[in-house]
Amino acid sequence: MENNTFPQFFNLTMFVNIGNYRYPAFVLCLLLYATITFFNLVIIVLISREKTLHEPMYIFIMCLSINSLYGSAGFFFRFLRDLLSDTHLIPRTACFAQIYVIYTYASYELTLLGIMAYDRYVAICQPLNYRNKLTSKAVSKLVAFAWIYPSFSVAACVYLSSRLPLCGNKIPKVFCANWPVVKLSCVSTVINNLVGMFVSISTVFLPLAFVMYTYIRIILICRKRSSEFKSKVIQNCLPHIITFVNYSITVFCDVALSRIDLESLNPFLAVILSLEFVVIPPVVNPLVYGLKLAEIRKCLLNVFSCSEPVRMNHKK
Repeated sequence: MENNTFPQFFNLTMFVNIGNYRYPAFVLCLLLYATITFFNLVIIVLISREKTLHEPMYIFIMCLSINSLYGSAGFFFRFLRDLLSDTHLIPRTACFAQIYVIYTYASYELTLLGIMAYDRYVAICQPLNYRNKLTSKAVSKLVAFAWIYPSFSVAACVYLSSRLPLCGNKIPKVFCANWPVVKLSCVSTVINNLVGMFVSISTVFLPLAFVMYTYIRIILICRKRSSEFKSKVIQNCLPHIITFVNYSITVFCDVALSRIDLESLNPFLAVILSLEFVVIPPVVNPLVYGLKLAEIRKCLLNVFSCSEPVRMNHKK
């Protein structure tokens, strides 16, 4: 009974049998992971080394890149291994560890986006108080809150799920997720549902609502200002808006996928839709901030332009 209700392995059923195509797929996914790692490491190293970028907005961007490395590592290490495997059984402890990593990654992303929205709101709507409100101490507290609260709230959800007796071990995804595990339960999941709803509201919907609120306030301020002021606001806020919209769409797709029967969809489409949640934001974020924000773009150009004369002198 113990072995039946607490299975030692979960079966990830959404892996499609692609035969010898698994090897090109592995190479492509490995290159994708290497690209994610490279882009985000560039942003992290650049912001940490350049003193001109030691400002609240850039510190938050660096935290986003750190989170992208954390989330993509939690997904790709196991996913790349499963691509080359004939069986897709994942040990129980590894499955719940992956659930924790991916869900904290998602929660960190949203809380950081909420903090970044607050930063932009103060910078545009209360510019005279920006230095007083966004001190280094305040930034440290905000970042600490963005990491600590999701860590404990997600841990509570994962712990409750791990205590459920289960009537199966099949998870219709390419990675472990909390809701498919809860649906396997042999007993009532009322407590899990209530705790999950509270965590979702506090780590997903409240940050999203706060971001919407800050941009409504920013739009109201811009209505009364000059066109030059509006263009500066758009330039400063556009990367955050793109990141916010992009992540909102991927979260919505993941939530929608968790509520429908994935096995009724085309298997390739189901896999692609489930992957975008953990793949697209880590790729898009560093590109958006690296290309759109003038200060980061200028520092990047300086780094690459300085490396060219060094190589030329070395050859001489």
